[in-house]
Amino acid sequence: MSTTNDSHAFETSRRGFMAGSGAALVVGFTLPSMGGRALAATDTAFTPNAWLRITPDNRVTVVCGSSEMGQGVLTAIPQLMAEELDADWATVGVEQAPVSQAFNNPAFGMQATGGSTTVRGHWDVMRNAGATARAMLVAAAAEQWKVPAGECRTEAGHVMHGSKKLSYGQLAEAASKQKAPEKVALKDPKDFKILGQRKARLDTAGKTNGSAKFGIDVNLPGMLVAVMARAPLPGVKVAKVDDTAAKAVKGVKQVITLPTGVAVLATGYWAAKKGRDALKVDWDFGDKAGLDSAKVTAMLTDGASKADAVALKAGDAGITPAKLVEATYEAPYLAHACMEPMNCTAWVKPDGVEVWAGTQSQGPVQGILSQVASVDPGKVKVNTMMLGGGFGRRFAPDFVIDATLLSKISGAPVKLVYTREDDMAAGFYRPASVAKFTGGLDAQGNAVLLKAGVGSPSIMAASGFMKIPESGVDSFAMEGINDHPYSVPNQLITYGRREPGPSVWFWRSVGHSQNSFFMEGFIDEMAHAAGKDPFEFRRALMDQQPRYRQVLEVAAEKAGWGKPLPAGVFRGIAVVQSFGSYVAEVAEVSINADGTPKVHRVVAAVDCGMTVNPTIIERQVEGAIVYGLSAALYGRISLKDGRVEQGNFHDYPVLRHNEMPKVEVHIVKSTEKPGGIGEPGTPPVAPAVANAIFAATGKRLRSLPFDTSQLKKA
Repeated sequence: MSTTNDSHAFETSRRGFMAGSGAALVVGFTLPSMGGRALAATDTAFTPNAWLRITPDNRVTVVCGSSEMGQGVLTAIPQLMAEELDADWATVGVEQAPVSQAFNNPAFGMQATGGSTTVRGHWDVMRNAGATARAMLVAAAAEQWKVPAGECRTEAGHVMHGSKKLSYGQLAEAASKQKAPEKVALKDPKDFKILGQRKARLDTAGKTNGSAKFGIDVNLPGMLVAVMARAPLPGVKVAKVDDTAAKAVKGVKQVITLPTGVAVLATGYWAAKKGRDALKVDWDFGDKAGLDSAKVTAMLTDGASKADAVALKAGDAGITPAKLVEATYEAPYLAHACMEPMNCTAWVKPDGVEVWAGTQSQGPVQGILSQVASVDPGKVKVNTMMLGGGFGRRFAPDFVIDATLLSKISGAPVKLVYTREDDMAAGFYRPASVAKFTGGLDAQGNAVLLKAGVGSPSIMAASGFMKIPESGVDSFAMEGINDHPYSVPNQLITYGRREPGPSVWFWRSVGHSQNSFFMEGFIDEMAHAAGKDPFEFRRALMDQQPRYRQVLEVAAEKAGWGKPLPAGVFRGIAVVQSFGSYVAEVAEVSINADGTPKVHRVVAAVDCGMTVNPTIIERQVEGAIVYGLSAALYGRISLKDGRVEQGNFHDYPVLRHNEMPKVEVHIVKSTEKPGGIGEPGTPPVAPAVANAIFAATGKRLRSLPFDTSQLKKA
């Protein structure tokens, strides 16, 4: 998910605290957005923000408030802390934080993970915490040695003065009694020893040996497992239920109807699934009864044609250029298709609620479940498990709410598990969208006009915690188009909201995922109409965008743009800024005899500002390319008679091993503040491939997934 602008910020009124115990040094500090009190020192712990624990055995434990869903935060956050602490990396470990306002994501103002914000949100926060701890350790050593603190130095988990040396563990108890300095100096990036280094991930061992626990792994005494027959679309209601056959299944204990569907609770998953399959549910579709994909397209096309909420206006969009270029682009609804099915185990007890879930939004979940269970938020304990893929889907609270309701009604702990079919057929989708473009060129082939109208549902409206501004523009629906880098003097970019019916939600790279395909495809069309090289055409329009231009040039250079390729292989290029990072990608593509494209290589240049761990950056970009390429080649949620037609990977395919291109990631050195990295690699790949297909065939594919039937060779 994305919250890249201040206007997207979440708000929360929860209060919480975190206290440590034992002879340990625990350092915290007040986040600017929390309005908390100043740090206090005791002989046991600092409260309320326990990000760091150093114990006498010399172990350094960093407590991470963000959710680990494969993106590497359980390593990146400790690296931020360890750098300024001058810790010995071999002694550093990490723990998942409990839910507490102390662990709010500074980018959101609440404890939540998304929008590629963890590193950039915590860059200063965690470094300050590490530097504060280091200063207190130095003060403790200086006091013991009776020397000025300024004469001491730190290195690899030790404080030193001349020949004297004490480990952080030896100083932990004494340091816990030191007063925290109000201000500390942070390192110059040229002195970094841990940041920017290829440190091994701290979560690899647990994921390899099975000790890392995901939500699906939770088992409790007396626990029931629930599987639901979910409403096919929002607003569709249960009209009638015949649960006779379901209750006859061995192991089925209860059948419960909720606003979102009908749940079968049993002693195990298989019994619950068999019971759910035996249900006979009649649905009241209301006005969704005849909804199909053709109607969705018609509605969104109307929105694009009549779009009147102005997202960007410059110059005179009413000019008559020497040459007009017009095109309409379309993208479908998409499922998140997380490998681990949605699940949550909830236990509503007389004195509170406890849940175990792979969630991206612990903070909101605590507040929501306090209302669901009618208890004080402080009586809601959220155990954050490892996430088997998130992509924004696990920011939604639906599976946590329903699990809690089922526990409350049944009186037992309940593990709710969505089958993949359940999640795909009644889940939260990347919005479908249509964009209509008009471009203008002067007699010399220079871009002088750009007009775009976008028809799309609103994620802001669907979120429940955001409001569309008075302008009427949903910024998520427009990002990637109204913030493009091209210096075109006359522009008019507008939004036309339309709501066909399915739930829409944050999907990896959010609006950039479809809008960058639209924008970079259309820029390629303008380059072709101008008779210019697509790379050179883009570069000429980036005179005011040095970071865009640099990644574009690096990607082109590393890919050998303009140099010969093997027979039948062609290149396409695209460049996108999203979540504070700049990514250009060049795709090398050939066309098989049946018309299907073969992507041989993707070369990516990435400027994400100052870096934490280059290996994690490379893996994230590689994964983002897989995700984006899967969507470009195959991804589509279609509707017929008010129901989703896809159910699993047999009809919602993802990229297979034999289809994976070679990926090269080139990180551009930068002294800029960090940008995100979990999502920015996704947007450029679809347009880069589409543009390569055009170079190979002369045929422009303007809809996703690619309809390659027209590319079939005779």
